[in-house]
Amino acid sequence: MSLTSIGDAEIYTETIGQGEDLLLVAGLGGSAYFWRAQAHVLAASYRVTLYDHRGVGRSSPAPLVSSAEQLADDLVRLMDSLGIERAHLVGHSTGGAIGQHVALREPQRLRSLILSASWAGPTPLFIEMFKLRRDVLINNGLTSYLLLGTLLATPAWYLQEHFTSLDDFLRDRLGQMPGLEVELGRLNAVMTHDLRHRLGEIRVPTAVLCARDDQITPEPMSVELARLIPGAALTILPEGGHFCPLTVSENYNAVLCDLIREISGGGFHQADARSSK
Repeated sequence: MSLTSIGDAEIYTETIGQGEDLLLVAGLGGSAYFWRAQAHVLAASYRVTLYDHRGVGRSSPAPLVSSAEQLADDLVRLMDSLGIERAHLVGHSTGGAIGQHVALREPQRLRSLILSASWAGPTPLFIEMFKLRRDVLINNGLTSYLLLGTLLATPAWYLQEHFTSLDDFLRDRLGQMPGLEVELGRLNAVMTHDLRHRLGEIRVPTAVLCARDDQITPEPMSVELARLIPGAALTILPEGGHFCPLTVSENYNAVLCDLIREISGGGFHQADARSSK
């Protein structure tokens, strides 16, 4: 665990395990902690690197960014600083948007690309939902903002089992939240990400993974993403919501490990794209 300089920011980084490099890239929250149910499982086979995005969590305050492309710049510079020449990349939600930019700009740096609960470009519903989340953040504060995000991202059956109080459930996430301006920049990165016109250029072996009951990036957004990337495989989990890496971690981890092995080994081709229902 250390702070790694990428020039204009100090990035909190964790590296565990041995083997081929594998990057875990978190979504809007930007915290390495998001991958707590995956990191050690994957470290049994790979050298896993996870990090807090600039200005988030344990990374130092840094100049603001407001696009997924800028966040991809950070990731490439982090790879350079850590001496990672080539890696598997697993990106969840906004992390998947970051991965798309890396695959287009630096394809030689990626062995494989797993896009988890991500999207190619916004829909009208997607934009209105994030406008609402932005308004809640500005007008009602961090606690209401995080609660709304939790209700959208987490299935009711999981919340019923794990929610005992608002303070207990959100304590860790509140501690990782950046300031208002940083979060607004990150929301802008989400709302402006649209690579529909370029995804056909991706040649990195790619798989798309989602849950059928995702309310933030609904299943059709993953279907579109897989359709636009040549040869991409599509796997749809029966449940788990947007936070499926946490809510159905055992099933998610098993599918994720299989996908990385299969696509990096050339096991999928365009005609073999599949949907696991």
